Amino acid sequence: MGRGSMRKRRRNRRASSGIARLVLSPVTRRVLLRLTGAACAAVLVLVLVGAANQPIERIVVSGALQHVTAMQVEDVVRAELHGAGLVTVNLGRISRGLTALPWVDRAAVQRSWPRGLAIQISEQVAVARWNATGLLNARGELFLPHAAGARADLPQLAGPEGAEQEVTARYLQMQQRLQSLGLTLTALTLDERGAWKFTLADAVTVRLGRSDVDARFGRFVLAAAALVRARAAQIGYVDMRYGNGFAVGWKGGHTSGTQPLARTGDHSHFNG
Repeated sequence: MGRGSMRKRRRNRRASSGIARLVLSPVTRRVLLRLTGAACAAVLVLVLVGAANQPIERIVVSGALQHVTAMQVEDVVRAELHGAGLVTVNLGRISRGLTALPWVDRAAVQRSWPRGLAIQISEQVAVARWNATGLLNARGELFLPHAAGARADLPQLAGPEGAEQEVTARYLQMQQRLQSLGLTLTALTLDERGAWKFTLADAVTVRLGRSDVDARFGRFVLAAAALVRARAAQIGYVDMRYGNGFAVGWKGGHTSGTQPLARTGDHSHFNG
């Protein structure tokens, strides 16, 4: 028997032994190596997260707090934890829960390693009272609809439901102009008919009506404010609803009725 036949029989025996070799292409080997590396990295991340996800044991609250207590803040945080650790805690939910407190304007929540939370609270600043018991901020937001014992030194704003921002914006605009003239605005009202009036510190009421409100207020500043500043003790109200002037109602019978006092043209007529 020749050598070629012997080699052929050896190859046949190796093939029939059931041993197969897995031959991988270079691309397949690279893919498998990457998948193996990703799996190892994921396991490492889980281990690190588990090690860092310590229970929250300390809450540090900062901010100029006058109405919000540290106990209120802690109660909100505890209610939002739901067993979460420092890594898995939902900071957004805690921030939203804190902002829902009546006197909280903004709340910033951060992790404080290794086992704490740092919370910065900005309180609401009340600029005016609203209707009977509410409090407004400078954005015209009714952040406290029912404030027990609201500060009497705050101006009183009033209007229909939903008019808070409009009334607040007009109040801030008027206040700045009047302060520059030495006058203090204590109340501003928008009634159901859409008519405006405001009251000054000496209980002088100024009626602006429903139309041309900005123009009438400007005319008050230019023409009537000096009279009010000089004779506030005698004036009950100033009516700016005249097309070319204004009228004054005097206190204590100084004069009777409404007296047209000033005109800007040849005639004066009344508008609502």
